[in-house]
Amino acid sequence: MKNTQSIKLVLEDGTEIAGCSFGFEGSINGEVVFNTAMTGYPESLTDPSYKGQILVLTYPLVGNYGVPADSMENNMLKFFESNKLHISALVISDYSLEYSHWNASKSLSAWLKENKVPGIYGVDTRALTKRLRENGTMLGKVIYNNQDVEWYNPDLDHLVAQVSTPQKEVYGNGKYKIVLIDCGVKYNIIRYLLQKDTTVIRVPHDYDFSQEAYDGLFISNGPGDPKKCETTINNLAKAFKQDIPVMGICLGNQLMALASGANTYKLKYGHRSHNQPVLKVGTPKAYITSQNHGFAIDNNTLGSDWEPYFINLNDNTNEGMRHKTKPFFSSQFHPEASGGPTDTDFLFNDFIKDVKKYKGN
Repeated sequence: MKNTQSIKLVLEDGTEIAGCSFGFEGSINGEVVFNTAMTGYPESLTDPSYKGQILVLTYPLVGNYGVPADSMENNMLKFFESNKLHISALVISDYSLEYSHWNASKSLSAWLKENKVPGIYGVDTRALTKRLRENGTMLGKVIYNNQDVEWYNPDLDHLVAQVSTPQKEVYGNGKYKIVLIDCGVKYNIIRYLLQKDTTVIRVPHDYDFSQEAYDGLFISNGPGDPKKCETTINNLAKAFKQDIPVMGICLGNQLMALASGANTYKLKYGHRSHNQPVLKVGTPKAYITSQNHGFAIDNNTLGSDWEPYFINLNDNTNEGMRHKTKPFFSSQFHPEASGGPTDTDFLFNDFIKDVKKYKGN
């Protein structure tokens, strides 16, 4: 049944958009961003990189395949990217009151309510996305029953500290030990690494991993401004003095850049979709990628020992970097994307090849 209670989305430029509630009955604030993917809302909603954000989905119909069951595998929820929802609120065009999927256990509406995440539908999300593309990402509020809240800018907070694991965790029992710096890691990154005969040592974002014996270092995705991660950046700068292989994804790409002495900046509206084309620099090869980030590396600030690895074919922004002589590389996109393209999952193989070479195997 349609919810007749008053709910609206308010943007910081004064725009007000009325809709219908289908989630938690409450008000919330955050940064309004959009995602252009056709599928993958269970993965997106549990992606820690969306911490503090009001997510707008441009695809017209959402909720038609429900939400997967809470099955466990390797001590992780099998069909999600983390153990909880991280978005502040969800904004969609048309909500499917009926859902059908072999693995569905509940409706999207029920899931939002259980996790106290407001949802609003009946919004022209494509017109809203056009406004965000023209004016840039804006702060917003989802106001339920006229219960107003203050504006909130998540970029001012150290969001990585809020989503990172509080203690060291170990997954698998493989031959190669990989230290994973958790800045808000998506579970599928761990799943991919476990397929490569690894032991994954997941550590907090500010953990001194120099005390660990490891064969490879991995820096995960995560939310917010990378410059807030000062301890992580300093630890990475020390790691770069060694020859142990390093790979970073998304925020990990930006943190590697900052640790190398380069600079990062905030994009006008970010890249959040499953269809971003990237070019592998120095080749004619282009790949379709899944992305979720609001910040990027300034290629002009890369040091002489580093070079761009991938470039976004839509706006020519940085999509990865690599060291010219050492086994260090990164991608701004998500090669592990669950619910998105897997065109670039070969990067995990490249990382493990570097690890094996370092180990003398």
